[in-house]
Amino acid sequence: MAAPLAAPAAPEAGWFGHPRGLSTLFFTEMWERFSYYGMRAFLFLYMVNVLQFDVKHAGSVYGWYTFSAWAAPIVGGIVADRLLGQYRSVLLGGSIIALGHFTLAFHPLPFFYAGLALVATGTGLLKPNVSTLVGSLYDAGDARRDAGFSIFYMGINLGAALGPLIAGWFAQKVDWHIGFACAGIGMLLGLTQYVLGKGRLQPALDRLGARPRSTASAVASSPVPAAGDAPGRFGFTAVEWKRIAAMLVFFAFAVVFWAGYEQAGSTLNLFGDRYTDRTVLGYNFPSSWFVAVQAIFVILLAPGFAWLWVRLGPREPSSPAKFTFGLLFIGLSFLFLIPAARMAQSAPGALVGPLWLVGCYFIQELGELSLSPVGLSVFTKLAPVKIVGMMMGVWFLADALGNWLAGRAAGFFTSVPLAQLFGMVGVICLAAAAILALLIKPVTRLMGGVH
Repeated sequence: MAAPLAAPAAPEAGWFGHPRGLSTLFFTEMWERFSYYGMRAFLFLYMVNVLQFDVKHAGSVYGWYTFSAWAAPIVGGIVADRLLGQYRSVLLGGSIIALGHFTLAFHPLPFFYAGLALVATGTGLLKPNVSTLVGSLYDAGDARRDAGFSIFYMGINLGAALGPLIAGWFAQKVDWHIGFACAGIGMLLGLTQYVLGKGRLQPALDRLGARPRSTASAVASSPVPAAGDAPGRFGFTAVEWKRIAAMLVFFAFAVVFWAGYEQAGSTLNLFGDRYTDRTVLGYNFPSSWFVAVQAIFVILLAPGFAWLWVRLGPREPSSPAKFTFGLLFIGLSFLFLIPAARMAQSAPGALVGPLWLVGCYFIQELGELSLSPVGLSVFTKLAPVKIVGMMMGVWFLADALGNWLAGRAAGFFTSVPLAQLFGMVGVICLAAAAILALLIKPVTRLMGGVH
């Protein structure tokens, strides 16, 4: 006689109605983003002001570093799946990140390059696997999963806001190398509470131990092929090939978006440092603080966007339409800066008000919130079961390529008039938006019923 089926266990709830492990991962990622964005806020300025790199060389170094940090998670996910597991990958990755920041605190140039390499390597191990742990806190049918990721996303942006404000202040007001060390201390704080909170993660670790991550995530997120759609070339059905084609379209336009958006750490960072009046009520704040504005706007605007999509109901724009809005806003943000660029270069020593950059970042966040969460969601829904992990790596690769292009664009900061440079970036993004607008219906058809 078969044993009676056990009643399903009640969902664990201990932190705002979510598993207690979410608090551990929330603060782990918050401190990791604190360290990453805290250092990124003044990295370009350090290269041109302290290391005396010319802008073109600094742009190249910045581009390759940020490219590596966003491309490395592709390898980090494989390492966790095949060798270390998610928990140890996050622990090792965070330790390498901290070591990298403390290495950057030393003055000789070899330590600078070694520190950047360590931070990029550690980020590759930590970033994809901490997100996997968040998803594994919940059973496949747990309705709290999306809300849990929303809370986790707030932790990311809280760290991204605090990092430039604190580490950036130490770097520009006290000593650049203390700023690097401050980023390292932040990562150590994240690791400490991660280790102390391991017990809270045990349900997630048990689920990961019971099922391979790639299989679990694929079953939870990938669409079911249409009935009667038999496998074809390379084992993919005709519907799956169309969905892969749609993902490649999203990938190409995401690269353009990130190439504009990620100039916050390069071109726009220099504009804030050299051409913006940073005195408010008699206090001269560090230019790295501008980098925190993006994350602050995400925290303020994200609830409104979530409400808007729900409010629109069946009238909610499609994923290709939201991508179009993202490109449109990023293009408009650079056109918005053209008058400020002309005023700043109209006379030696001319400075523009800080609200120009704040306004630019506000417009950019309207685009980021239209595109970034949507892109992550649509890739999980469109990816065929057998390659879901690889296609998530492709999404990270779009950000990596965009970061590299953002660094290359910064190389023209001193050789091209700023109004022309900003105008070129804006027109490219607007042209991409116009092209994608024409492709909305074809791409929607390629998605094969996935919304």
